[in-house]
Amino acid sequence: MKFKTGDKVVAIAGKDKGNTGRISKVLKKSNKVIVEGLNLVKKHIKPNANNQTGGIVSIEAPIHASNVMFIDEKTNKRSRKRVVADTKETKKTVKKEVKKEKEAKEVKKEKEVKKAAPKKAKAKED
Repeated sequence: MKFKTGDKVVAIAGKDKGNTGRISKVLKKSNKVIVEGLNLVKKHIKPNANNQTGGIVSIEAPIHASNVMFIDEKTNKRSRKRVVADTKETKKTVKKEVKKEKEAKEVKKEKEVKKAAPKKAKAKED
């Protein structure tokens, strides 16, 4: 898993989409992370020796690792993290900045328009 305790992440899916926080715990077997302040759920607690009153408490529930994304602390933008092997002994982590979805869609539309234009010209020649 590419996430570690203390990494700053943003939720990209779910009820807390767009909110940020730090990872407090990583659950490797289930491929989930617990992020401070995200995915809060209510838990009913019975009275016991530690908690005399009991009651309803908000706790952070695990989020699947695919639903969170790194935040680059220098630029404060979302980024992907890759592990690049320089040599057999060392591994280097590289953060790749992610383009905004709107910019990516505009570029895709421009490419489609360029591809469609030559096809129309060929049809007219026949």
